[in-house]
Amino acid sequence: MMKTRLMFALLVLNALPATAEIVVVTNPANQATRMLPEQVSQFFLGGSTIFTPLDHSKDAAIRKEFYEKVIKKTPAQVEAIWAKASFSGKGTAPKEFPNDAAIKKAVAAEPSALAYIDKASVDSTVKVLLVVP
Repeated sequence: MMKTRLMFALLVLNALPATAEIVVVTNPANQATRMLPEQVSQFFLGGSTIFTPLDHSKDAAIRKEFYEKVIKKTPAQVEAIWAKASFSGKGTAPKEFPNDAAIKKAVAAEPSALAYIDKASVDSTVKVLLVVP
């Protein structure tokens, strides 16, 4: 009986979606050493041009989680903000990339890049500024 319960618990736990630990990263040559979630939000909403934000594709689960945890908005709300900025000529939405590998390549090529990836993808091509709580 105990063995059956344990196996059932393991099956249930394995069926739950795994959430990635998200980190905000920049180019290793960038002078920034850490960043607050409020600062990251400012850059991803066009409030400052000090950094060049890079985004995941619209269908990426990490994008939705990042927007909700860091920017405190839904993807639809963020898209609306960028649509308004684009229409008024005040900015364009961050360039989108299909996965962490493509984002890391772009970050490595741009000293002012700011992006978010799964913590498991971190390597020497990026510098972590924030671990998303």
